[in-house]
Amino acid sequence: MEKSNVVLHVADVHKRFGGLHALADIDLQVEEGKTHAIIGPNGAGKSTLLNVIIGKLAPTSGQVVFDGTVLTGRKPYQINQLGIARVFQTPEIFADLSVLHNVMIPALAKRDGMFTLNMLRSLDSETGIRAEAEHMLEDVGMTNRREMLAGSLSRGDKRRMELAMCLIQHPRLLLLDEPTAGMSRHDTNTTIELLKKIKSRGMTKVIIEHDMHVVFSLADKISVLAQGRIIADGSPDEVRGNPKVQEAYLGGAH
Repeated sequence: MEKSNVVLHVADVHKRFGGLHALADIDLQVEEGKTHAIIGPNGAGKSTLLNVIIGKLAPTSGQVVFDGTVLTGRKPYQINQLGIARVFQTPEIFADLSVLHNVMIPALAKRDGMFTLNMLRSLDSETGIRAEAEHMLEDVGMTNRREMLAGSLSRGDKRRMELAMCLIQHPRLLLLDEPTAGMSRHDTNTTIELLKKIKSRGMTKVIIEHDMHVVFSLADKISVLAQGRIIADGSPDEVRGNPKVQEAYLGGAH
């Protein structure tokens, strides 16, 4: 039997919060090596969907399958161990540690199965992981900031550092939640070029993004959410010309 190239399958997922049907009939297939963008107006359910994928929220029904393994019911750290890393809309960093130490910590946590305070004490003795972290910072163009405190970085640099924190885990799937939110156009374009470089190595990515310039620069496939349902699915050109999508964005979806 031929192996499917679908690495992530969100299968018939519903999510209710009391009377609110936040996600309905979500069926989403992400192919290996592709960049799959999820777009939609505010309140469409994009963040809810991402939180269901990473295990922060349990679906009311349906399941999420990653490379043949059911993720539903697993904790976020277990899902991370399976090879899924994520970059948040608000970067999650250790503000009082150096940029280099921030990038080392996820590699240590992945190797040891969890994060402990002992790791902070052993950071400087981990020469192998330090060398790899240096390489990742070079990859994202931040070598000259490696000794800076992470809390003092600009928003764009925090996002780049968090990307390095993901890449050092060698994930099979990278989830990006609004990776360019709050960035200047220059930082946004730098981030687009960085994500294109990562894509050229064959990493699978799911991007939730408002900025259509970013989406059309990166996506192989786009799924459009509106009021908790997928209203369109296809290539950027197919989605761009879809009247349902134009209606949703122009406020006519009601």
